[in-house]
Amino acid sequence: MRMLPFVLLLSIASPAARAQNAITPDRATALFNGRDLSNWNVDVPDADANPGIAPSFIVRDGLLVSLGDPRGHLISKGVYRDYRLEAEYRFPGKGGNCGILVHASRPRALYRMFPQSIEVQMDSGNAGDFWVIQEDIEVEDMKERRPRKPGQQYGGAESDARRILNLTDDSEKPLGEWNTMVIEARDRTITVWVNGDLVNRGFNASVDRGKVAVQAEGTEVEISRLEIGPLR
Repeated sequence: MRMLPFVLLLSIASPAARAQNAITPDRATALFNGRDLSNWNVDVPDADANPGIAPSFIVRDGLLVSLGDPRGHLISKGVYRDYRLEAEYRFPGKGGNCGILVHASRPRALYRMFPQSIEVQMDSGNAGDFWVIQEDIEVEDMKERRPRKPGQQYGGAESDARRILNLTDDSEKPLGEWNTMVIEARDRTITVWVNGDLVNRGFNASVDRGKVAVQAEGTEVEISRLEIGPLR
């Protein structure tokens, strides 16, 4: 899939565009159609200097595959608010890192890599953690679930305490088996379930709409279904 120039990605992800064009789904729609990546844009920073770089995201046997490297993001063309997002995913080999980013906007906003967003972690063993990326969200038990090092502030910048721990340690299935993740974005609240277990809920988010993104962050992950639909 052709990767858009970084300047164009900035223009289509502007806050003004995000505010004006947000879709509230009224029916379930497949973000991944099982055939190609036509609903998505790719942002891989290493491709700026090397346009012929190997792809980070492919379609294989009807699955959306994040190969893990080169690192970057697959970003939806649509902007969404007030929705239910369902994903079926697995780590086919070793465990490792990946994530689904919601309310994504400005690309490369953190470490010149991560788009401004709220990440719902898929990292094996930590599924359902939040990582805030130039945005923010609150949870109950902030001191316990959002540990800070001396001098750190709550926030989404590089030096801030950005990780918010999930509520469970045993909701994921063994490596190689399929997991179901459900993310509900309702106004400024985000709720996450993994395999039917409530694993996180945040409120007072700094943002209530944006694009959906999938990471390539070092480990191969297969996604068989990625569907967005109305809140229940």
